[in-house]
Amino acid sequence: MLILVANLGSTSFKYRLFRMEEQAGEVIAKGAYERVTDYAEVIDDALATLQRDGVITGPDAIDAVGFKTVLGKDLSGCVIADQAVIDALDGFTAVAPAHNPAYAAGIRQFAKSLPKARLVALFETAFYQWTTAASATYAVPVSWRDIGIRRYGFHGASHKFIAERAAELCGREDVARVARRLYLDGPQPVAGPPLRVVSCHLGGSSSVTGIRNGVAIGSSMGFSPQSGLPQNNRVGDLDSGAIPYAMRSLGISLDEAERQLTKQSGLLGLSGVSNDIRDLYAAAAAGNPDAQLALDTLVHSIRHWTGALHFELGGLDALVFTAGIGENGVALRAAVCANLEPFGIHLDAARNAACQATEAVISTAASAVKILVIPANEELVLAREVFRKLS
Repeated sequence: MLILVANLGSTSFKYRLFRMEEQAGEVIAKGAYERVTDYAEVIDDALATLQRDGVITGPDAIDAVGFKTVLGKDLSGCVIADQAVIDALDGFTAVAPAHNPAYAAGIRQFAKSLPKARLVALFETAFYQWTTAASATYAVPVSWRDIGIRRYGFHGASHKFIAERAAELCGREDVARVARRLYLDGPQPVAGPPLRVVSCHLGGSSSVTGIRNGVAIGSSMGFSPQSGLPQNNRVGDLDSGAIPYAMRSLGISLDEAERQLTKQSGLLGLSGVSNDIRDLYAAAAAGNPDAQLALDTLVHSIRHWTGALHFELGGLDALVFTAGIGENGVALRAAVCANLEPFGIHLDAARNAACQATEAVISTAASAVKILVIPANEELVLAREVFRKLS
């Protein structure tokens, strides 16, 4: 099955074409466009390029297109990308303005350009469909809840992959099987003790998720991707009372407050240097206290959410680091795991130092909790889920 994975940003379009067979997927072509103003133009150009280069015989050779949609109003899961998906994206444009309009436009265009291909949307919120009402509900009036204000959770594709792969690395094929088929069968019982995992997706956008037997039980992210850990330039968690206070004290509008919280906050706002963690480590090493504060705040937030989810899970079997910072951040991983030996978390310093962007166990042999580094591959995750859905 040939599956095109479409990654659409507010001004970008990236794609990978996979040849999928069961769990295995081979990338046979990829491309990227920046400064996009017309999705129809770049999508048609990408399809023409694939045909011109001999990758496909024609547009009808592509069996399916997968979209990593972010957030839909009253809709989640791994679903056929039809008008209902477009309506759901349009309904939450104000919450995800950088992504929802782009994906809605992309789905419309692919339906025209590839009329015979199946279109599938995998919402980033899908992995959190089975969290409890208590973990998903904010203490707001019913009228707020009625318009969809709740905790959703994001980075679902990444965390679901961790649910599968961590189970395999922990020798729990029964749990891995449940995780693989989660969107098809829903949560399923497993024999034996529960497998309890905390997954740390740490990159330009970061989140921590608790996973029991392949199913998410909670996440650091809530109603929007602005919440949870400090993001690269987004605020993360913030007391709601701070917004009206800042508006009055600084004389700024709601739109300006939103702009500053989504564009000038997070690691960038804390450091005043950069939103790139590599720059922050360099600045901190040179004696910049604000850069060090940004790093310390990020570590504090990761530990805070890891601890909360550890407690909610009733224990921990595996702690996983993934995504760009998680896979490459030797010093950050060490800081997150510091002084956790009383909880059975023993980091092996040599293994940690040797691990950069490769899958590895970085805990000691005596550690009760496995500490794992698992590289993210969200495009492959999406291709797998599209294959499962259509098979």
